[in-house]
Amino acid sequence: MSVYESLVKKETYLSLVGLGYVGMPIAMTFARKINVVGFDLNKEKIELYRSGVDPTKEVGDETIKKTTVEFTSNERDLRKAKFHIVAVPTPVCDDHTPDLSPIKSASEILGRNLTRGSVVAYESTVYPGVTEEVCVPILERESGLKCGVDFKVGYSPERINPGDKVHRLETIVKIVSGMDEETLDEVAKVYELVVEAGVHRAPSVKVAEAAKVIENSQRDVNIAFMNELAIIFNKLGIDTKSVLEAAGTKWNFLKFYPGLVGGHCIGVDPYYLTYRAEQTGYHSQVILSGRRINDEMGKYVAESCVKTLIREGKTVKNAKVAILGFTFKENCPDTRNSKVFDVVKELREYGVDPIIVDPIADAAEAKRLYGIDFVDLSEIKDMDAIVLAVAHEQFAKFTEKDVAKLFGKGRKVLIDVKGVFNRKEYESKGYAYWRL
Repeated sequence: MSVYESLVKKETYLSLVGLGYVGMPIAMTFARKINVVGFDLNKEKIELYRSGVDPTKEVGDETIKKTTVEFTSNERDLRKAKFHIVAVPTPVCDDHTPDLSPIKSASEILGRNLTRGSVVAYESTVYPGVTEEVCVPILERESGLKCGVDFKVGYSPERINPGDKVHRLETIVKIVSGMDEETLDEVAKVYELVVEAGVHRAPSVKVAEAAKVIENSQRDVNIAFMNELAIIFNKLGIDTKSVLEAAGTKWNFLKFYPGLVGGHCIGVDPYYLTYRAEQTGYHSQVILSGRRINDEMGKYVAESCVKTLIREGKTVKNAKVAILGFTFKENCPDTRNSKVFDVVKELREYGVDPIIVDPIADAAEAKRLYGIDFVDLSEIKDMDAIVLAVAHEQFAKFTEKDVAKLFGKGRKVLIDVKGVFNRKEYESKGYAYWRL
């Protein structure tokens, strides 16, 4: 009997190794059809899930309470599963080289509990070759089993977009791959249980790995182009958003926008690809140029804020500045690799210690990663400048009167990073308005 058949008959389990913003929704979705065990090393997170609390805000507390997923931090529980999905983070080190420690650690844990006849599917974003050249040897070493004989591996890159309630696991075409045709068929059938949009069968694991890593690299390069345009147009005194709206009327104009590019995907994945390219002797030109531009945008926003304060005759040192939003994207609690922190750091270089409001963000995570303490919106009064950094729904709904309450006397400096507000309206009200 195949693993797929055993899953459908509920004679075995599917395991999810890593229950973060990606892994947890996958576990929840599969649990509607088959037996699922969800494993994470973070015992506090597991207890939250067990008590019906969703710290990721991806599916909601009520859904967590109703799920049949068996949440555990005991690695031995993985032994009851025959199909394993690994969905752990793949960050970069300070020098922008891939940090494979999470996926190596997950492979070690899984390897210790791997049984004969199992299939392991990796979802973590990696450069081509990691699954077969890095993970498989670890699985073999820890399990004492032989890949291709005792167990099989595949790769199916995650495409879940945190905070996005439309593009979900079920509605996005899933790339699947396997080490051989038999494995490919097995992996495809398992994912077809839940992916309504269907699957795309990649011809090899490396092809699937490469497909994923270029998806975000492509977005990164396009956004970098928009950011460079924003810098140029600001120098020319031209409103970038107006230019993009005009250019966007052409049928084949790609509608990307300038902004802070952070998070654990777009701001990270290109470095995986360029690292692999370096190993072959090729030094990336376009991809790394885009990364340099995007990595500098936090500094650029802070400098633009300072310049605007100076133009309005305000003292920069100890200026009262509030930043609205700290997560890496709107309506998502994830603060990992948030480029808003680059704005904070640069403002501090000018003697400005901004206060930060973010009702959506994971406050504990922000404190642990950045030493940041959020304040309540009600505490934002008498400001010299407001920086709207993240377009959370709550902030996007602000009227001009809502915004005006946040300022003190004199000209109001409004730095609208996301271009949420109507420029003409605010300038007509006497604001010193700036946006990318």
